[in-house]
Amino acid sequence: MSTSISESSSASELRPEAAVVEPVESAWKPLYRVAGAAALLSIALTFLAVIVFIANPPLTTITAWFTLFQRNGLLGLMNLDLLMLVTYVLMGVIYVALYGALHRGHEPVMALATICGLVSIVTYIASNTGFNLLVLSGQYAAATTEAQRATIRAAGQAMLAIWQGTAYDVSYVLGGVAALLIATVMLRSHLFGRVTAYIGLVLGVLMLVPATAGTIGLYMSLISLVPTVIWLALLAWRFFQFASPQRPGSASAHRDMLA
Repeated sequence: MSTSISESSSASELRPEAAVVEPVESAWKPLYRVAGAAALLSIALTFLAVIVFIANPPLTTITAWFTLFQRNGLLGLMNLDLLMLVTYVLMGVIYVALYGALHRGHEPVMALATICGLVSIVTYIASNTGFNLLVLSGQYAAATTEAQRATIRAAGQAMLAIWQGTAYDVSYVLGGVAALLIATVMLRSHLFGRVTAYIGLVLGVLMLVPATAGTIGLYMSLISLVPTVIWLALLAWRFFQFASPQRPGSASAHRDMLA
């Protein structure tokens, strides 16, 4: 009788703990699904941004920018990284989803990685002055004196300096630090494959040099597009697995993680 009571007591103590784990996992599943879609959309926007860059290389003078905005405001915004701005916002969802997947047992590192990632997003948004230039181009077109136009040109030149200035560089490097931290945790976790982790490490290293750092920075930023797209694709695939009814700890999921 006493043995039966103790077993019943032990089972009752364990059941609440087991009940806590599953709701937490289920609570994250909708976010994993959204993060998977965000990663796929980011890939599409990255390809589109490259096409826009090749078809319309960045302009060199502020008057040329004003002319472009007056002719086609949307194209002007896209030339000033509107698509990448949307991609960075989508990355916010991905960072939070990665935290949800990897924070157990690695909470300090994942908290730091998430902070770096989110600060990177905020500083990038602050550095993007596309809409500022859109407004200035309208004022430039409406200006009636050369003195007014000269003042607006000076303001526009300042906006271009901000676009690829300190905030942009800080954002870029922090994004690299976030990728390195996340990839390091992935190597210690069984939730993501080693291929995903190593690609994240390569991406993080390439992003430690901002695209504005001369020729080497430009080349490294272009090269980083390859691991970026691959990493996002692998993350999307894994997020959709997390969101599916099949638990990540099942046998088939375990085989996927070892691949």
